[in-house]
Amino acid sequence: MKIWSLIKQLFRPLFYSIYRHRLEQQVDNWEIPQHIGVILDGNRRYARNLGLASVIEGHYDGADKLEEFLGWCDELGIKIVSIWIFSLDNFNREGSEVHDILNVIEKKMREMVNDDKVHRNQVQIRSMGKIELLPESLQEAIRKAEEVTQNYDKFILNVAVAYGGREEVVEACRNYLISETVNGKDIDTLIEELNVTSIASHLYTSDLPDPDLIIRTSGEIRLSGFLMWQSVYSEYYFCDTFWPAFRKIDFLRAIRDYNQRQRRYGQ
Repeated sequence: MKIWSLIKQLFRPLFYSIYRHRLEQQVDNWEIPQHIGVILDGNRRYARNLGLASVIEGHYDGADKLEEFLGWCDELGIKIVSIWIFSLDNFNREGSEVHDILNVIEKKMREMVNDDKVHRNQVQIRSMGKIELLPESLQEAIRKAEEVTQNYDKFILNVAVAYGGREEVVEACRNYLISETVNGKDIDTLIEELNVTSIASHLYTSDLPDPDLIIRTSGEIRLSGFLMWQSVYSEYYFCDTFWPAFRKIDFLRAIRDYNQRQRRYGQ
């Protein structure tokens, strides 16, 4: 048994390489989603499974994985990616861990501002969430990233931080009411005119197509409210792999699975 286990360990990289090559050969025949949402889950469990000194090391590895992932999306021609990296519920974690995670996010934001790939590929960075709840230095880093990339139009990266799906819908309703009240409409008129379109126009992604595919890593089979309004007709793909260990073969499997779905849009 030990010999067989050793053989599998030695040849596993070769088998994965061959399998990945086969998937890559199929890409030209696939329909590529225009907009992908990703819940980057499993950073802490990844760190614990590897016996890393601190769970924050898992978050650093997860931040590095993002750059690789965006490269895969660029290869396939995916133009919009929405990632969820910190939820409103995450504020309830131990204070030191929250502080460390937000530092990782700030570091990555500042790196992206000066990243040649971001500018060469014209990546427009946007934020989604209650940014005002974040530390001032992180708010400044996010604003800077949005400012220096605001005129780019080849690729859009939506970063959901301090984000909650229910809160987004509540905020959209609130902004709708405020904007229409300013225009002089009374409550009866507002109620009569309130519809799906009026709310959708005040969402964080109001000017973008809804996600075609949402991927969640780490084996959790739920969306936890991520883009809950926008994902009504999205396809879902759940992957057991922790986010920092997410491989191109996992990504290609998700796209292949998406192509095997028959999208009915409720019909």
